[in-house]
Amino acid sequence: MTKEPERITHPIPPFYNENSKILILGSFPSVKSREQMFFYGHPQNRFWRVLAGVFEKDVPKSIEEKKTLLDECNVALWDVLAECEILGSADSTIKNVKANDLSKILKTADIRLVYTNGKTAEKYYNKFLKSKYQVKMISLPSTSPANAAKSLEKLICEWQIIKDF
Repeated sequence: MTKEPERITHPIPPFYNENSKILILGSFPSVKSREQMFFYGHPQNRFWRVLAGVFEKDVPKSIEEKKTLLDECNVALWDVLAECEILGSADSTIKNVKANDLSKILKTADIRLVYTNGKTAEKYYNKFLKSKYQVKMISLPSTSPANAAKSLEKLICEWQIIKDF
């Protein structure tokens, strides 16, 4: 029996504060992230190891430790999409999308750059948000386990650019 994509509204609020300087946008939260109600919840996703490696910090384990790391590094976190049809966690199945409204983050924080985590986030940022917000965006390689071609060390090296904000 083939499963059908389901329509899901993004359940996780953006993470940011007035000290945030950069905004990292993924595409849409995975099943594990939606279960945990926080970003990059799948243990195979290398986001937290990459961020910790870039900023030379310990890899956070709990959600509270993850929030502390984001605060210490002045990083805001959210996703490009507010709503979509998706099968499981597969970006390749995303369709019928609605983009998130970034205005509250951009009004509160002094966001200087937006970084997208992977090609899907880049695609939807360029399609729906780039002209609306006029914030420079830099696309970074995905930390997803689906991006197996990139080693953790290579990802950390390519993500070093986020320290230049």
